[in-house]
Amino acid sequence: MRANGNILPFPVMKVQKHTIGGCELAVVIVEPSDAPPVRYNGRVWVRIGPRRATAIAEEEKRLSEKRRSRDLPFDIQTLPSATIDDLDVKLFQAEYLPACIPLEILAENQRNVAEQLASVRFVSLKPSINPTNLGILVVGKDSRQFIPGAYIQFVRYDGKEITDPIKDQKEISGPLLQVLRRLDETLSTQISVASDMTTQPVEIKQPDYPLVALQQLTRNAVLHRTYEGTNAPVRFYWFNDRIEIHNPGGPFGQVNRDNFGQPGVTDYRNPNLAEVMKNLGYVQKFGMGIALARKELEKNGNPPPEFQIEDTYIVAIIKRRP
Repeated sequence: MRANGNILPFPVMKVQKHTIGGCELAVVIVEPSDAPPVRYNGRVWVRIGPRRATAIAEEEKRLSEKRRSRDLPFDIQTLPSATIDDLDVKLFQAEYLPACIPLEILAENQRNVAEQLASVRFVSLKPSINPTNLGILVVGKDSRQFIPGAYIQFVRYDGKEITDPIKDQKEISGPLLQVLRRLDETLSTQISVASDMTTQPVEIKQPDYPLVALQQLTRNAVLHRTYEGTNAPVRFYWFNDRIEIHNPGGPFGQVNRDNFGQPGVTDYRNPNLAEVMKNLGYVQKFGMGIALARKELEKNGNPPPEFQIEDTYIVAIIKRRP
């Protein structure tokens, strides 16, 4: 809605027409803003009962608190176009529920499926039963139908440039439970292991990349990426001399270019997704992923990882062991 060239952050709901004394009047009905306080010409107006005036400091504070209560993280915002039928309930009950709730509690649990899903924030029950983004990401039957960038694009090149021939490629998509499992399988099959029988009395097998380091950096990308405002996937490019992991979304919260990667310095763009991955045993939620990757690379003889940090993406570069 526009007024005097200003865009007002609340939606027009409907227009009612009334005829009074031969004159037709239009009454515009609007909803309260989901992002108060709303400023117009530099002033915040409030209406409480018959009172209409500019807001005092205490009223502005209350409006700000109201806004924060509605500013839900992306991962638990509901998807009005999705229904509970878009979730793989069997997968949820067989794999995720036992991973996050003790078995004795499940045995005593008398909740129906919708209530079970709501207890882990996979659906919202009000005003209707609708999956959240988290539910679609973790146990959605077709997550890309609702979140197009929810997959990992894996490409292995036969060379050092993106224009070189492609040796292998795949799109790893589906419920997060299956994506992380397939990712581990893909990495395990791509790593080459060399045997050294000359420098030591026993045979030493050493991979060109440590599996744990690749797992940590790719899981970090899945966890910390932004799923809003982009349809880009996490991109995993494997060249002959290096690996590049492209993560949509720049630093978030207290993480910036200067402290990126420091042990213990972390923030969560998707805090509920972090909890899910912790319940599944894929992350520790202590901000140690990059530190652990550095340690594993050093033990294996690889150079330390390099990071290109931009406002809208981050690239992790892991170089092959010499």
